[in-house]
Amino acid sequence: MQPQSQNPDPEAINIRSRGYLPHWTAQDGTYFVTFRLFDSLPRSVLDDYKFERENIIITAKQIKRKLTDAEKQRVKELYEEKIERSLDARAGACYLHNPKIAGLIADALRHFHGTRYQLFAWCVMPNHVHVLVQPAAGHELEDILHTWKSYTAHEANKILKRTGAFWQREYYDHLIRNEEDFVNHIDYVLKNPSVARLKDWKWIWSAFSDCKDDFQLQRRQIS
Repeated sequence: MQPQSQNPDPEAINIRSRGYLPHWTAQDGTYFVTFRLFDSLPRSVLDDYKFERENIIITAKQIKRKLTDAEKQRVKELYEEKIERSLDARAGACYLHNPKIAGLIADALRHFHGTRYQLFAWCVMPNHVHVLVQPAAGHELEDILHTWKSYTAHEANKILKRTGAFWQREYYDHLIRNEEDFVNHIDYVLKNPSVARLKDWKWIWSAFSDCKDDFQLQRRQIS
């Protein structure tokens, strides 16, 4: 099972910015998405990330050009260095460690799989969620994320008998560029629990779960 388009046309890629993170979008695009709990990161980590990211973007704007591939890659690396590592340290209340909450998130991800979007992999971590997803025609990634977050926030707060913010408003998405990028992100999602030292973590899935030999063969071929 592969995304329909693994090599988005650079001329058809749109860039939008909302809050801390830039978003690259493309028709038939496949995305690696991370969304997180409201208290999952210290403000200092976000501020450091924002400062370095904006320096890259402002420099390009000052000379009136688009970000180069190297600059886009650096923005991605900054996110991994500043944000992903901090998330895996499990800051905050980590409500998703509760099996009822994790199960709620997993059910929400699966609900419109095959209709509004195609899922390739997901992992519910204690304070954040990773998803590799391709929106179906007529469905926008932003709307899909809003549905996931709005429904699960309401239901999770009922389970936890609490009120107030549940998810951070902003989310991170990475537009998959090619087959190697796709396989690398599947690999990342599947390995995230072990990287974060979570033993026997069950809240993880990929479309390759029933064909691991095929996935490993593809991984070796690309490597």
